[in-house]
Amino acid sequence: MRLRIAVITVGVALTLTGCTAGRRDLEDWVAAEKAKKGAPIDPLPIIKTFETFEYKDQGLRDPFSPSAEEQSAELTSEGSGPRPDENRVKEPLESFPLDGLSMVGTLGIGDAMEGLVKDPDGVVHRVHVKNYLGQNFGRITTIAEDRIELVELVPNGAGGWMERQASIALGDK
Repeated sequence: MRLRIAVITVGVALTLTGCTAGRRDLEDWVAAEKAKKGAPIDPLPIIKTFETFEYKDQGLRDPFSPSAEEQSAELTSEGSGPRPDENRVKEPLESFPLDGLSMVGTLGIGDAMEGLVKDPDGVVHRVHVKNYLGQNFGRITTIAEDRIELVELVPNGAGGWMERQASIALGDK
């Protein structure tokens, strides 16, 4: 038993001696790295100085609002041209967007032709020339076997209204 303890003690001592022997080359390498000079640092960039600008046009017209000519043109365009009749009673198909309506057929012939229009709820409505469709004040102008043509009133961006042609084709959906 004593022999075993002696052998283990000698083995541990030799192991510890071997670990400390190789440390000198590591210390030399660290010292050499510390002695090296680093790469030169680039000089700081030169900061450009800018001219100061004083805005002196506070009293002039705002460039994002209409000029006097544009305002007078708006007033004249509001008085003339097409306008929707806000006082008339809305028809049932005016509560749906035009792309939500589909033509499913016609009834009659010639001038007495009626169009059959299906709303998004699946209800089929009979329509005649001069009835209204869609949310843009669309008034039916023509009913043909394969389409319903109408004229919509849309805002022109200058306070007035403009007419736009539209149609619903048979079997569009």
